[in-house]
Amino acid sequence: MSEPSNLRIAVEGCGHGTLHAIYASVEKSCQIHGWSTVDLLIIGGDFQAVRNSYDLNAMSVPPKYRAIGDFHEYYSGARLAPCLTLFVGGNHEASNHLWELYYGGWVAPRIYYLGAANVVNFGPLRIAGLSGIWSGPDYRKPHSERLPYDFKELKSIYHQRELDVRKLLQLRTQVDVGISHDWPRKVEWQGDYQQLFRFKPHFESDATTGRLGSPAARYVMDRLRPKWWFAAHLHCKFSAVVDHDRETDTTSGEKPEILHSTEAIKLESKIGQSPEEETLTSPANVHNDDEIDLDMEDDEPCAAQPAMVQSAANSASQEDFTESNGVPIDLRAQLPASFARPTPAGAAAAPSMAHPRAIGNDRTHFLALDKCLPNRRFLQMLEIDPISNSSATARDAPYRFTYDKEWLAITRAFAAINPLTSPIPPDEGESHYRTLIETEEAWIEKNLAEADKMVIPENFEMTAPIYDPSVGLHPSEHPREYTNPQTVAFCKLLGIVNFFDYSEEDREERRSKAPPADSNSSGGRGGGGGRSRGRGFGGRGRGRGRGRGYR
Repeated sequence: MSEPSNLRIAVEGCGHGTLHAIYASVEKSCQIHGWSTVDLLIIGGDFQAVRNSYDLNAMSVPPKYRAIGDFHEYYSGARLAPCLTLFVGGNHEASNHLWELYYGGWVAPRIYYLGAANVVNFGPLRIAGLSGIWSGPDYRKPHSERLPYDFKELKSIYHQRELDVRKLLQLRTQVDVGISHDWPRKVEWQGDYQQLFRFKPHFESDATTGRLGSPAARYVMDRLRPKWWFAAHLHCKFSAVVDHDRETDTTSGEKPEILHSTEAIKLESKIGQSPEEETLTSPANVHNDDEIDLDMEDDEPCAAQPAMVQSAANSASQEDFTESNGVPIDLRAQLPASFARPTPAGAAAAPSMAHPRAIGNDRTHFLALDKCLPNRRFLQMLEIDPISNSSATARDAPYRFTYDKEWLAITRAFAAINPLTSPIPPDEGESHYRTLIETEEAWIEKNLAEADKMVIPENFEMTAPIYDPSVGLHPSEHPREYTNPQTVAFCKLLGIVNFFDYSEEDREERRSKAPPADSNSSGGRGGGGGRSRGRGFGGRGRGRGRGRGYR
């Protein structure tokens, strides 16, 4: 293993259920680097923790492209992950499975999901994560989706929510690594965007109109200023250098001043993979002529139509994005709370947030990676020196995941807010939450830290049945809703209400009223029909030009 001050990390882009190939690639890369192993593997979303065929009915993938994937073997115990693995959620997940672990937890032995938003420590490394992708109309809504999902819920469940972002923005101390599935908005302008647009031509229109990436991820990156930020989603390798001393407006379509494009190119060269690494994959992964880009899609269902190149800014109907006063919903949702509609009488307006003194890093290295397929740049091996003053108790190798004191305090401070129901209370401002968090920090120190309860327990338990091939890939039955024992244990540890536990009577009543799962179509619009945006398929002949077509 590596020395305590220098962690060896493997970073992979979109998982897409190809765990066998990813682990084989990490092993081969270790051989190339002369490493015995890695301390941690980070996967940037679309992990697809599919336990059985029923979970496929809760994943936003057209039926034609359904696959059980590799994960079920790690879930059942048939295989054990060869290295500790950490991931965030994307927009093609077994959403019902991940929803059991809103606060984070083990999806299988040695494989940890960060939850909707989270901060954990891995030895001396402090890691923050934000799952999902951006959708302005859903940003300020609660997490109201419950099984069995209808078509709209199948999409909205993976959209980022303001409440989760609000909690991350309360952090006041340095983190080392940030992870999101979606790119932070406008990060493309802080790298070699010209090369990016040559490789992915249809990104340029979204970038120039300020629609590429997630404003929420950008808010968090600009607040936390980690040394590294990893993302996936857009199926390409791209690096950038973000200078936080230069303010960037993430809500406009104007290009920021490009300060470090040359430096980003040098960073790309420094961390670029060897030719052997770029194509590492298992022999089972072969090129698929019908490949569609699973990350480039739309929100609203529509009839399939011929693929066409179209700007993202013009691809959706006007009524999808515009309020009666003519202000786009997507744009309004991006704005700080002070630009929101007036709040009810008595509700405190959220003040602007001063940058915390304890967050001293001024430059973030951004790296996005592709998905695990032949001839794709999907894997990066890094040695990372922590810059945070992590409060982790288990700082020596072999490393373990530990809870983060500040994040646990934030979680307790927000515990009275039910994230599942409307309305979500408005942001009451940093000073309001600061008082609550300081009180909870004292509680965490006394009840957990001093009691040696900060190590995340390895308490994985199966909740759903394991994969049965005889069921097939298109069962008409919806997946069942489960209370995950890990979430129960976490809520008990913190002394907070578990909003994710329902009676069996309630669950059965909901299932009995739902139409058959196959009528939901799991987002199916054929091979990339709908409002085809073309992104991710045209560049260099990858994907046969089918465009977006679904979310």
